[in-house]
Amino acid sequence: MKISKCTLLATTFLLSCFAHADFIGLKGDVNYWLLNGKIDNSKPLTGNNDIDWDGGLQASIAFEHPIPLLPNVKIKYTDLNTSTDNGQYSSNKVDLTNTDYILYYEILDNIVSADIGLGMANIDGKIKQYDALQSFNSSLSDNAPIAYASVGAKLPFTGLSAKGEVVVGANSDVTLTDVQAELQYDFVKSMLLDVGAKVGYRYMYIDVDENKTKYKLDFNGPYIGLNAHF
Repeated sequence: MKISKCTLLATTFLLSCFAHADFIGLKGDVNYWLLNGKIDNSKPLTGNNDIDWDGGLQASIAFEHPIPLLPNVKIKYTDLNTSTDNGQYSSNKVDLTNTDYILYYEILDNIVSADIGLGMANIDGKIKQYDALQSFNSSLSDNAPIAYASVGAKLPFTGLSAKGEVVVGANSDVTLTDVQAELQYDFVKSMLLDVGAKVGYRYMYIDVDENKTKYKLDFNGPYIGLNAHF
């Protein structure tokens, strides 16, 4: 009898959790990032080199579910492909991709939302530079553990919302800081699909300190994009 009561209580609790949680959902966004920045070298090349305004692709996809204790999954992708060419005197080229694999929990999901999680960042690509006196060609392929946090708020009955997101991580060779803030307006809102347009600003900092190379990459600028929630 006691076992039956415990089973009934446990079943009732689990059903209650499912009833109050969101259904299975899929979120995705695609953005155009208008960025500029600089490369700060200290080994083997020395000096600061500005990066001209250029465009980069950033996108993310997240899978959410109502199962307690099991984290949600998010993947963030950024294509950093930019160059500055000053003719025969100097040239800077950055061809990097940054992919974050994140496991996170929703700790708030109402008018105010909040997520926290952990994951792994993969940074892969090449940096090429030269001037009249020296040249620099470095390949980068590294993984770093990261911490993730996101906070958002909705303005009821307007379709307007705001969100801020932070990713920080490091290993023995690479330090990563990635911060962005955005405003979004949902122009399609239904039981099955929400679609919104957004504008935001992003700052990304990558510090590489390996045996033979030491440099810092600094990217920042506004972005525009579309977001969908199934």
